[in-house]
Amino acid sequence: MRKGIVVSAAAAIAVGAFTAVPASAAPRRVHGPNGVTIEIATVNGSGCPTGTAAVAVSDDKEAFTVTYSDYLAQAGGASGPTDFRKNCQIGMKVHVPQGFTYAISSTDYRGFASLEPGASAVEKASYYFQGMSQTSAVSHTLKGQYADNWQFTDTNDVAQLVYKPCGEERNFNVNTELRVLKGSSDPAKTSFISMDSTDGSIKTTYHFAWKQCPPR
Repeated sequence: MRKGIVVSAAAAIAVGAFTAVPASAAPRRVHGPNGVTIEIATVNGSGCPTGTAAVAVSDDKEAFTVTYSDYLAQAGGASGPTDFRKNCQIGMKVHVPQGFTYAISSTDYRGFASLEPGASAVEKASYYFQGMSQTSAVSHTLKGQYADNWQFTDTNDVAQLVYKPCGEERNFNVNTELRVLKGSSDPAKTSFISMDSTDGSIKTTYHFAWKQCPPR
């Protein structure tokens, strides 16, 4: 049986066509400002029924967390035909003080999995600003036999950071998916992967990269 896995991946960003900004007018990297708040605008998906997802900003304003309380995919045993795949899309309104903007520099995904020999599980995620190109989905795989916590970290290179346009209100959208494949495992036994936590100790953490916008 294998113990907890930590994986780091460089998330390739599909930035689409953006207008180049002269270096003299480019935002300047700074620490997180005070007054940052986040509210959930929309929640959709089988992995996050109403009332089962929560968002909180860290005290230092350098990250925010998403906590799920009912996000689990499973296959085998008494599992239903659609239980093998769960997904969640959350649209958030990130309110930042005037003169600042942000990108996501890295994301930590955590959960627990119990997989029978021959089974496997996949965690997949992407995110984007409303009206802008979606990031390339990054996926990670666990293979059974496995029974432990898991963690995956996706890191974006500085040159690939996509910032919210200065002065514009755009929701930040997060898409995640969990999937379990029975493979050659015993069909009478259940395998599952979760991204949930009943006590709030398992969170998905999105790390901000802040910039100060140029004067208008």
